Formats: sequence, C-alpha cells, structure tokens
Amino acid sequence: MKKAALIIMILGYLLAGINHFIHPASYIKIIPQYLPMPVTLNLLAGIFEVLFALMLIFRQTRKLASYGIILMLIAFLPVHIDMVVRAPMQLGNVTVTPLLAWVRLIVLQPLLIAWAWWCGSAGHKPAA
Repeated sequence: MKKAALIIMILGYLLAGINHFIHPASYIKIIPQYLPMPVTLNLLAGIFEVLFALMLIFRQTRKLASYGIILMLIAFLPVHIDMVVRAPMQLGNVTVTPLLAWVRLIVLQPLLIAWAWWCGSAGHKPAA
C-alpha cells in the first residue's frame, strides 16, 4: 500500500508541477495579491513540485523530498487562506465555493502533509 501511495504521490506532484508551466494563469490567479512577483512564484512552485517528485523516486533523497513537500505545502497556506476569503471564485471550470475552500484548507492540506510525511518515513524499501 505504501508503494502505491508513493507512486501516486510522485505522479501527482510531477503532473501538478508540469501544469504550472502549461496553465500558469490558473495558478497565478490564486496567488494572494500581497505576494510579490506572482509569475516567479508560480514558476518556483512548478520547479519545486517537479524536483521533489523526482527526488521521491530515490530512497536516498526520499526523506528530504518529503520534508521539502511538507514545507512547500505549509508555504502554500496563504494561497488557501486567501481562497477562503475570496470564495466564491472561478478557477477554470471549477467554482471554488466557501465550503470547498475551507475543505481544501482544513482537510486536504493536512492530509497532503501527512501523506508526504508517511511516504518519506523510514521502513519503506521499494526498488528504485
């Protein structure tokens, strides 16, 4: 089960990171206006998501990658708090309602942090 969770996490962050370059407007739109250089912040988020996904592949860098993902998710909290404040808002075809924004903030983010910690914890030895 842990190997499957790790593979899903690798693919998820790899695809999400690449998506920052394919559809930057969606990400730039949710960066709070008080943060400077939103284009640069989006690019950095994409680069780090791809980098951490690749680091998750190798046992030697997996723990560091998981810590990086946890710190990145914490750094993304202002985005999710701002979404709560600005909801309802439209992101592409999705309407982010206040309920959805709160669920992202208080349910999804902690689950993603716990998932990263679990995948980076000792005792997992898949072939890589």
